[in-house]
Amino acid sequence: MSSKHFINDPTHLVLSALKSITLTNPTTALDEENKVLYLRPDAAKPQVSLVSGGGSGHEPSFAAFVGRGLLSGAVAGTIFASPSAEQIRRCILQRVEASKGVLVVVMNYTGDVLNFGMAVEKAKAAGMEVEMVVMGDDAGVGREKGGKVGRRGIAGTVLVHKIAGALAADGASLKEVHKVAQMVADNTVSIGSSLSHVHVPGRGATEEELKENEIEIGMGIHNEPGSEKTKADLPANVKTMLKYMLDSSDKDRAFLSASSSDETVLLVNNLGGVSVLELGGITTEVVTQLSKDYGIKPARIIAGTFMTSLNGLGFSISLLKTKDTGVGRSMIELLDAPAECAGWSAPISSSTWAKPPSQTRDQSTAGAGENKPCGLEIDPAVATKALRSALERVIKAEPDITHYDTVVGDGDCGIGLKRGAEGVLNHIDGAQQQKDAGLYLDKIISIVENSMDGTSGALYAIFLNALAHGLRSQGNGSGSKPVDAKVWAKALEIASQSMGKYTPAKPGDRTLVDALAPFVEELGKSSDVQKAAQAADEGAKKTKGMKASLGRTVYVGGSGYEEVPDPGAYGLAEFFSGLAAGLQ
Repeated sequence: MSSKHFINDPTHLVLSALKSITLTNPTTALDEENKVLYLRPDAAKPQVSLVSGGGSGHEPSFAAFVGRGLLSGAVAGTIFASPSAEQIRRCILQRVEASKGVLVVVMNYTGDVLNFGMAVEKAKAAGMEVEMVVMGDDAGVGREKGGKVGRRGIAGTVLVHKIAGALAADGASLKEVHKVAQMVADNTVSIGSSLSHVHVPGRGATEEELKENEIEIGMGIHNEPGSEKTKADLPANVKTMLKYMLDSSDKDRAFLSASSSDETVLLVNNLGGVSVLELGGITTEVVTQLSKDYGIKPARIIAGTFMTSLNGLGFSISLLKTKDTGVGRSMIELLDAPAECAGWSAPISSSTWAKPPSQTRDQSTAGAGENKPCGLEIDPAVATKALRSALERVIKAEPDITHYDTVVGDGDCGIGLKRGAEGVLNHIDGAQQQKDAGLYLDKIISIVENSMDGTSGALYAIFLNALAHGLRSQGNGSGSKPVDAKVWAKALEIASQSMGKYTPAKPGDRTLVDALAPFVEELGKSSDVQKAAQAADEGAKKTKGMKASLGRTVYVGGSGYEEVPDPGAYGLAEFFSGLAAGLQ
């Protein structure tokens, strides 16, 4: 749990965050005194208004859902605390369109239910038509533990918001909107899972932190205790979460019965601190297990950040079993309906879901792009022997390259070169009979492109592709002209010029070019690979003490560059030395 924040004043934080929504969505306005974010009167035609809210810290819920097709108003409390009844009353009576009635959606927390309920009763007493839906979807709280209070409301609430909001925008009556919202609430089940508690800005670090390898299943979105702590990996964790949600034999938690014959909507929600990359992996795991273990293949799969717990390092799963709304529009249609607000992010249209494209581009259709022979002939046995010598020398040099890169970079250069060298080594035996220099090189290029990553991988791939072009520019495509040192020198010169279009690196910049350029220059002058390899080695050694002007070393700084050569230049020089030795 990190207690570091950019904004530590919780009052300033909440107000500035609310103001930001008016900056990103011009249809909204802010009642700063009451912390009410609402839809401007001229932004939409009169309709049933949807009001929601709760403690701050769950963004984009609730304020960022204010907009056409979703909420009409949202009331914000302080972080993790309910807004007051007076704030809510002012929202209902003064800040939203009331001519068609108002539906209030609130999550099942005691403070929220009491304060929103009090405001609803005040509004009714004032003669307004107001209804309320209380959302309790958290399967982390069983019937026994929940008692009379019932389940907590978590991310499934946003499905109620979206579907009811779309129906209201469609001109439905308050009675219809209320009925459908309640149907969504009654048929949604959710559960969360977290790796850590969260720290509230402005408060001391009072929460007991989870252990390094612990996961808490069912942790509430305000750090409330969960159902259990486990050390399971993701698949086992998801399996437990889905069991809590869908196991019909668990009488304490069998809140929703769903089978393969039911139409469902899946929401995988980021609690704030999970990377987009990791949430993608989690989504795939959830969808896979739903299909495999329960036969459930959701009609809609929505993944993203909808209801957070500040920067909570966790996620939640929500499943809605759709029902016939009885109002002429299905829950799926309402879910797909457009919404103009900053917080909703499910832009796939109904037509795309209804008839998804089915074609793919497989490798069998890519033959037209295959390279053709260059017409320049090599002795594959000689080439493979020299290449093997060069690659083995790079692999042997990996510890030194890694050490140098740890001093002046991020330590991955040696591993990247070794990975590429091992990849080529594993495949060159199959090229023993390939006499065409271009096709021989093409095989190596494909291996380098797929096995080496990072900046050096990209540079090598660019250079080798340009080298292949340099060979083809000298061949006729159909002859058997032998390749000699002059042909290679010319091809290397062309490749160096091409690489210059993508990097400004020159000798003296402390990069692999400090070894490459002398090799190319000397080979062009003498046609002697031994002398060229020696020139590359001397160029690499000169980088020791040379201050970098390109690459990651520029940002790393320090005095390490005075002690070691550039790792990229050193690695390439080792390759050339091995190549020269293999040709002797």
